[in-house]
Amino acid sequence: MNNNDVLRRIRYTFDYGDDKIIRIFELGGKEVSREQISNWLKKDDDPDQKSIYDQDLAVFLNGFIVKHRGKKDGDQPKPEKKLNNNVVFRKLKIALNLRDEDIIHLFDLAKFEVSKHEISAIFRKPTQKQYRLCKDQFLRNFLQGLQVKHRGENKVESKPENEKKPVKRIITRPKRD
Repeated sequence: MNNNDVLRRIRYTFDYGDDKIIRIFELGGKEVSREQISNWLKKDDDPDQKSIYDQDLAVFLNGFIVKHRGKKDGDQPKPEKKLNNNVVFRKLKIALNLRDEDIIHLFDLAKFEVSKHEISAIFRKPTQKQYRLCKDQFLRNFLQGLQVKHRGENKVESKPENEKKPVKRIITRPKRD
């Protein structure tokens, strides 16, 4: 998923206005202007839309963690220069203090089947054999589940039980050199 989409979905899910987004960035250690936020939140087809860099989204997610969990003792974590879906997913899990059962419940709200082992594989270190990349569809369904939980909106239509098809697995083993 692109960074702008992640920011838009978090903003919508938790009903954050510009002031709250600015405050979360400050908690993460960066000052941003209302204009920057406005440009980041514009639709992808808008000519004024600007892409939010990985490091800026990492600052936002760090601030999101501080907002929901409080400041960590000692040095605050440095924002990553490079993000992927696994890191975004991990930061959201930490911020919202989610356990595997909570995550499975969120996926159920999005009508997406996932096992505890798949979730565990996503949170492993990339050097471990069982590590799996978090694909866009996986993160998108997680964010959809959050939206259903926090906004009470369920736009995901369920199919009758006899029409359900097996869910394609969307996590793959990274290619090793």
